[in-house]
Amino acid sequence: MKIVRLASTMLADALSLPTLETHRLRLRWMTEVDVPALFEIFSHPEVTRYWSWSAYTEVPQAEKLLRDIHECFAERSLFQWGVARREDDRVVGTCTLSDLSGQHRRASLGYTLSRAYWGQGYAREAVSRMVEFGFTSLELHRLEADVDPRNAGSIKVLEGLGFQREGYQRERYFLNDEAQDAVMYGLLRREWRPGGQGGVPR
Repeated sequence: MKIVRLASTMLADALSLPTLETHRLRLRWMTEVDVPALFEIFSHPEVTRYWSWSAYTEVPQAEKLLRDIHECFAERSLFQWGVARREDDRVVGTCTLSDLSGQHRRASLGYTLSRAYWGQGYAREAVSRMVEFGFTSLELHRLEADVDPRNAGSIKVLEGLGFQREGYQRERYFLNDEAQDAVMYGLLRREWRPGGQGGVPR
C-alpha cells in the first residue's frame, strides 16, 4: 500500500512557522509590527526588478501581503518567513517555500532582501538555512527555483548552494512591461551537503 503524504500534513499541528536560526539571522513568523519593514522591502524598484509583482506604492499592499502569508500558512500551501537580523530583530527580507507537494516531496523556493542589505551574504545565509529545514524537518526530496537570467546575485546564491541549472524558459513572465525569461534550478536531497554547500554558518 502506497502512503501519500499530503502538503497539508507538513507542520500540521503548528500555529505558526518555526523559528530558524543562523549565525547572524533569525527566520521567523511575521506579525503586524513587520508591515512597515515589508513595505520598505517591496517598495524598492530594484528589489522587485525580477520579482513576481511590481514595487509597492501603498502600505495597505504590505498589509495584504501579511494577511496572504498567514492564510497560505493556514492552508499549508506556502511557508514564508521574515528574515530578521539577530542583533535587532529587524526584518530585512523574506524566504519562501511554495508549491508544496507532500506526494512528490518537493517545493519551490523564493527569497528577497532589502536593498540596503545587499552584498553582505545575508541571502545565502538565510536560503541555506531554509534548504536545511526543507530537507531535514520537512523531509523533502527536491527543491527548485526559477530566476531571471539577468539576476546575477540570485544565480550566485543558488549555484553557491549546489543548485543545478536544469532548463531555460523563454518569456515565462510578463512583468514591468516586458517579457522575462527564466532559468530553472533544482537541488536533490542526496546532492545537498550539510555544513558545506547548503550548510549553515555557525
